Amino acid sequence: MPQGSKVHFSVDKNVSKLAVGSPILCQSATHLRALNIPIGKTHKLIHDIATPRRPLLDDPNINRDGSFNPFGNFRFTGTLRPVYPLSPKRQVPDHIQLPDYVEDGIPISEHRRAGQPPRILSPEEQEKMRTVCRLAREVLDIAASHVRPGITTDEIDEIVHVETIKRNAYPSPLNYRGFPKSVCTSINEVICHGIPDKRKLQEGDIINIDVTLYYDGFHGDLNETYPVGKIDDDSMKLIRTTRQALDAAIKLCKPGALFRDLGKTIEPIVRANGCAVVRTYCGHGINDLFHCAPNVPHYAKNKSVGTMKPGMAFTIEPMVNLGSNWDLTHWPDDWTAATLDGKRSAQFEETLLITETGVEVLTAGQRRADLYD
Repeated sequence: MPQGSKVHFSVDKNVSKLAVGSPILCQSATHLRALNIPIGKTHKLIHDIATPRRPLLDDPNINRDGSFNPFGNFRFTGTLRPVYPLSPKRQVPDHIQLPDYVEDGIPISEHRRAGQPPRILSPEEQEKMRTVCRLAREVLDIAASHVRPGITTDEIDEIVHVETIKRNAYPSPLNYRGFPKSVCTSINEVICHGIPDKRKLQEGDIINIDVTLYYDGFHGDLNETYPVGKIDDDSMKLIRTTRQALDAAIKLCKPGALFRDLGKTIEPIVRANGCAVVRTYCGHGINDLFHCAPNVPHYAKNKSVGTMKPGMAFTIEPMVNLGSNWDLTHWPDDWTAATLDGKRSAQFEETLLITETGVEVLTAGQRRADLYD
């Protein structure tokens, strides 16, 4: 998070929170004299602390409304820029069941079970997965209905958070390994893990909304990429290709299928459409843990181990870049992953359950005409 000016003297800690013109702020000068602290510049500095950040004519990282890009010296690969400050952390009511990482961001249960084989869920646990995945789909569809030019990703985060709480669920991304928001919003060249901020969506953007809910002890995870107004042909091709690749991979899922074979189906579809599959991130097991075994790579010739068995729940979530470059870079926030060449990226994700006869798409939604028709 960006920090304001540092004050190198001792003053009442409440002073910096006061509004300019507050009687208490002006009376603080008397307090400073009592501490034998020079007034002149010091009194002015206190006023400066309490004043919203103002744009400097020669600073392109500060906007006229006081919002700013905190990473002005970073070499961004595309045109997207973060717009800070971030809104305060959203609150969760006391009655909501919480995952184990809420306080310190550390998923202790994931660490303890690292290296263990994929869990086989009991019939009761499978029902819990069906419930949380249905709720997650509801929240994603509501968030997606608000996608339009002019809305900020922070407003989308608020919608996701409120709708999640309405369902007596917890937004799984919130403070997971320190992530500051309740949903990931990834725009244009951002591949995944974009942090919602004050940037307004623009006509022609594409945005991925990645929603995960925690309910009754289980997580449900899905995402989709959406056009913002009218988009160009390459962006539409990218979105459709990514969905097509996911659909083809889902068709392979059944008892006895190998996890490593999914990438063998996904990558040829992607490459045939002039795109590249991201290799850094993969699908994952999901149940009472947000992320666990198995790993599900989306590229060919991977070395993933494991065979699908009834009762396993996992995600497939290919990330696809326009062009031939699958590599990425991270912004200084340590979350936002962007394409190395600045070209656009899309992603789709579903949570799946292997059954005795095949596969059940737990997060399945309504058919989108823009993807198939």
